[in-house]
Amino acid sequence: MSAKNPKIRWGVLGWARIAQKEVLPAIQRSTNGVFHALASRDAAKLADCRAKLNPPHLHDSYEALVRDPEVDAIYNPLPNSLHKEWTIKAAEQGKHVLCEKPIALNAVECREMIAACRANGVVFMEAFMYRYSARTAKVREIIRSGKLGEIKFIHSQFRFLLNRPGDVRRVAGLGGGSLYDVGSYPVNFAGLVLDEITRSAPGHGPRAESISVQCVQENGVDEIFSALIRYPGGVVAALHSGFNAHFRMYSEIIGTKGVLEIPLTFLGNEGPLTLTLGELKENIPIPESDRYRLQVEDFAEAILQQRPPMLTVEETLRNMELLDRLYAAAQ
Repeated sequence: MSAKNPKIRWGVLGWARIAQKEVLPAIQRSTNGVFHALASRDAAKLADCRAKLNPPHLHDSYEALVRDPEVDAIYNPLPNSLHKEWTIKAAEQGKHVLCEKPIALNAVECREMIAACRANGVVFMEAFMYRYSARTAKVREIIRSGKLGEIKFIHSQFRFLLNRPGDVRRVAGLGGGSLYDVGSYPVNFAGLVLDEITRSAPGHGPRAESISVQCVQENGVDEIFSALIRYPGGVVAALHSGFNAHFRMYSEIIGTKGVLEIPLTFLGNEGPLTLTLGELKENIPIPESDRYRLQVEDFAEAILQQRPPMLTVEETLRNMELLDRLYAAAQ
């Protein structure tokens, strides 16, 4: 980053699928960031990155990347078990960190990461790109409008058929499991809705009063996870995730006056929400959103303007605390 050209120079830890397909193209589309460097321990992956994107720098170790003096911010899409180690190492080198979800393996790790980033004065955010979509903005608007009445029930699910052999998301030692991977989205969504219901500062809304779960495990990893959660004020949330069935991504918010249905809750495509108020049903059009670009632009702007990004560390810690409680209830 230079005074004449204040663009954040991004370094990426690993040649992960999400980095290749989504985040790196988003950085290249962004107005305030550039893809500067990538690190991989695999020479073939470095060669692939060079052939496809040809960044200014390629490093054969993560340590070299976090020590690169020309890198301002790190994107960390490593396996879940490595999030804490490399986020802290990056923060200690003065690098801002955008880390994939789930932020860590437990709340203890999460607190250590937040503390390290604060101690080193760097911006830190969990990568929930759906928070930047027009769909999410409209959901928040409708909740705030009061049209749904007193909200009583939240339902959210994200599942798909994981059929790639050897996928790290099925490796227990790397932090695998459907709840960590896709279940973290419904958990985050429930928190967003509760914050809006109670008009709380992000991450400061009510915590769960009681939890009931059902979980199917194979080789130490949850293939399917379902939870019923009761919150103060009588709000109940049903949250579901899975690796072993057909793709399904859907949420609904039910109040005393109406129902809001949110198909494809976490995507950025165009497509309507359905609002039912009594006998009246309305389809609300939603435009397409470049949510990954908006995410990296907000993060870069937070660095440049020395402000927090949209998703706060308080929300991230609350998410992790609930994930801990859900996994504990499944034992």
